[in-house]
Amino acid sequence: MTQDRLNKDAAVISGMFDSIASKYDRMNHGMSLGIDKLWRRRFVRRLSSSLVPGAAVLDLACGTGDLTRALALKGFVVTGLDISTEMMEVGKMKCRDLKPQPQFILGSAEQIPFPDASFDAVTIAFGLRNFDHRAECLQEIRRVLKPGGRLAVLEFAVPENPLWRALYLFYFKHAMRLVGKAVGSGDAYGYLVDSVMAFPRYEALCAEFTTAGFTDVRYDRYSGGIACGYSACK
Repeated sequence: MTQDRLNKDAAVISGMFDSIASKYDRMNHGMSLGIDKLWRRRFVRRLSSSLVPGAAVLDLACGTGDLTRALALKGFVVTGLDISTEMMEVGKMKCRDLKPQPQFILGSAEQIPFPDASFDAVTIAFGLRNFDHRAECLQEIRRVLKPGGRLAVLEFAVPENPLWRALYLFYFKHAMRLVGKAVGSGDAYGYLVDSVMAFPRYEALCAEFTTAGFTDVRYDRYSGGIACGYSACK
């Protein structure tokens, strides 16, 4: 399925994620065999090396708050932003023991409700591929970053090694759809598969960051290319 054929209307996406919010974490951790937790730890560790404690971080497409919580535990002042109310309710529950607690705000990456130069870093974990107008969103992200601020993105990818790619795609295209249908979320996880396959990766995504005005654009493959961590500077 191509990018153009995926329906990424905000109401459609928010409704889909609202419908699976209560089981989202359990399904994701189960289908990745828990490897997604290791990816987030590595991602946060890398970002933390370029920030000071107390830095202001905007976690875009924060979802159920796994990354939001991990960033807050590192001593950053974190704001989570998402278009799904139900996903953020799960995130709020996860972070209720933290002091200070991250702030969760309903909103879109197309119109980030903060002034220019508000954040030291903007993070997006497994959400950039859901943005309908990605170029405009990247401009908004750059707007709210302080000079020298960092954009850090963790996103699914597809391995380039032929054997690993074949094994991964078989699992990704078939097993994940079956699991989704088994728990009554076949449409959502069918969308997940299609959105990952249609999403640019590696040098192609880095080129989009550069076009948006970011510099020092880099990427790092995780688990042989199943996921990828990207970083860029304003």
